[in-house]
Amino acid sequence: MAGLTAAETGRVRRRRVFYIPGFDPLQTRRYRQFYRTEGPRQAAISGYALEVGRKPAGMAHGWSVASQIDGETVEAVVEVLAWADIIGGSMRRTLAATYGQMVRTAWIYVASGALFRLGRLRKGPTLAALYPVVMLSMQAVVAGLAGWGLGAAVAGLVPGWGGAGLGLLAGGAVVGLVLRAFRRWDRWFLAHYLMHDYAFSAGHRGAYPPALVTRMEAFRARIAVALAEDWDEVLVVGHSSGAILGVTILADLIREGLPARGPALGFLTLGQVVPMVSFLPEARKLRGDLAYLSTREELAWVDVSAPGDGCAFALCDAVAVSGVAPSGKRWPLVLSCAFTQTFSPERWRKMRFRWFRLHFQYMCAFDRPGDYDYFRVTAGPLTLRARYAGRAASKSRIERALSGHRSVA
Repeated sequence: MAGLTAAETGRVRRRRVFYIPGFDPLQTRRYRQFYRTEGPRQAAISGYALEVGRKPAGMAHGWSVASQIDGETVEAVVEVLAWADIIGGSMRRTLAATYGQMVRTAWIYVASGALFRLGRLRKGPTLAALYPVVMLSMQAVVAGLAGWGLGAAVAGLVPGWGGAGLGLLAGGAVVGLVLRAFRRWDRWFLAHYLMHDYAFSAGHRGAYPPALVTRMEAFRARIAVALAEDWDEVLVVGHSSGAILGVTILADLIREGLPARGPALGFLTLGQVVPMVSFLPEARKLRGDLAYLSTREELAWVDVSAPGDGCAFALCDAVAVSGVAPSGKRWPLVLSCAFTQTFSPERWRKMRFRWFRLHFQYMCAFDRPGDYDYFRVTAGPLTLRARYAGRAASKSRIERALSGHRSVA
């Protein structure tokens, strides 16, 4: 109807999407490639048309989309709000610094009680958090044994203190070489990558690092500009730890005030790991933003995950489990895109043990998509609120408050 906004009609012809990746040094390349390959694949499976184009002028990272879905033409612009440079800086550490970081991070989670409470929430991501500690420790043991073996052999060849000194030098050199080799092979082990991920989250005991605060302010400004422009919907998508950033960015944005009769505002969180931070003692800002955002009528917040994703806190209501659910809570709507149902049996057999890849499946094509289709959500003719209006939350969702730290800022 003439004069009505998309927020009122639920219909979209022009959409602006802001994608916030998680802790991923390949932020810009990975997600553009996902959309370009998986989008047309999903369109062929589901019977609609979708074409991915170039990024608009003036945008650092993104692409454009044109679609024909359910008989309607939709144009979308997707922008990746990248923070890979901050991630890269945190990952460029010496081996000694990495092991020191491992000890400190493990201590923060154990001493705060967060690790044990997270284990009661979901075993999968908690084990994933323990994995880099175990793997890096094993690598250190292997390097130590190799160094001890060579050092003893060298010392045995040269009598006296000279042999002992040469053995010590040779053993130390081997330890360094083996550890550096393991780091070079981390694309298979992922131990260093995951260690830096958890250490980044725990580095300030749950508070946002200053460099990230500055970047989030810049992201918020980008979204604010779009909300003042002629779009039908502005959709913010947060994947993994990107969901954490999205919570605070949108909470601060709404506090500042949204334009009257502006675009519909949607927030889609995928494979979120919010409790990894919200359960830490200094995450007061995040917990306060969770509580605030959960009551706001200015946006629609849908959280999608799958129990088959061992890296996410699947079906956990991030507000409720953090112990900050206020009266009047309405968000998030927690939904499952159960992989056992949305994959064909053949594909599930191939994918079920590819845990890291499954963590990115939310942005990819499904053989048997249910009511979650990433490309319909980001390039389809309905707002996020209209698409899931009346949809019941997953019966398997977890809402039990388990965080031991519930103070808010």
